[in-house]
Amino acid sequence: MMARWSARTVWLAGLGLLAMALVAGSAQGAYAISPAQLWDVLRDIVGGSDNPTPEHLVFVNIRLPRLLLGVAAGAGLGLAGALMQGLFRNPLADPGLIGVSSGAALAAASFIVMGSLWFPDLPRALGSWTLVSTAFIGGLVVTFLIYALAQSQGGTRMGLMLLAGIAVNALAGAGLGYLSFLATDEQLRNLQFWLLGSLGGARWSAVVLVGAVVTLACGAGLTLARPLNAIALGEAQAVLLGVDVERTKRWAIWVCALAVGAVTATTGMIGFVGLIAPHWVRMVAGPDHRIVLPGSALLGAALVLAADAVARTAVKPAELPLGVLTAFIGVPMFLFMLRHFRGRV
Repeated sequence: MMARWSARTVWLAGLGLLAMALVAGSAQGAYAISPAQLWDVLRDIVGGSDNPTPEHLVFVNIRLPRLLLGVAAGAGLGLAGALMQGLFRNPLADPGLIGVSSGAALAAASFIVMGSLWFPDLPRALGSWTLVSTAFIGGLVVTFLIYALAQSQGGTRMGLMLLAGIAVNALAGAGLGYLSFLATDEQLRNLQFWLLGSLGGARWSAVVLVGAVVTLACGAGLTLARPLNAIALGEAQAVLLGVDVERTKRWAIWVCALAVGAVTATTGMIGFVGLIAPHWVRMVAGPDHRIVLPGSALLGAALVLAADAVARTAVKPAELPLGVLTAFIGVPMFLFMLRHFRGRV
């Protein structure tokens, strides 16, 4: 049996993988930057430069915001997945169970297809953030709906939440299908961004906003490590240990909703990162959420950056949708997990 990794080993491995993904992502793309050029660019950024090179301009204006958005997206999805798996006490749980991704995508699709008919002046009033704001609010509304449906006998029933999430996600999928049927060719191309995910729309304003939300969510999520360790023993045992189970459930659900909602609103739906990152950390470090939560955030960030680097170079100068690559990785891993944990699900 393989010895479990310590918290220090998980941190070092996670940071190492993230650093390698950052270097690979910095160099790869339609406009390749060699390691020597990348070093020169970094020196120019630190020391300042009055005559920036083309590599400098590409890195600062295009590559760097994309990398930072990828780090924030992967960290948010990885942490949210670990929270959901701890809350449901099931390694096959996913952030999508609470409906935030499907809700954000449905809201965005509704705005893309119907917004020009219903609210023709809204984009001019709110500017470029109209669609992002709509998607974020849609994700939170659907999460609130599922949370409300899961209330029973003065508490949150996780079994009811699971069933409500499946039903509402199916309804959102039907809505997306109907909107795709109504959409024009141009609207369908815009819908692909939300259905398949991409970091191609990264800009500094989005990086600052998503980075701030994900940082706050990660900080709040890490405080739930000890309560989730107690809940892993069973809710009754957690209550005996002094854990406020209902408060922990509320915090975990809304931290997950904020992180995933902010990520989905800016990058579209990126699947399987929140499913496989916590599982991989748990395989090497055990079930302690004090290790699983930060480890999942680091590994999620590295996975998104690695997938994005491949997406930018596999069919260049075109780009593969990021969600396609994460699905190629995630589906075989999901099947392996299903086989590995078939006695527990």
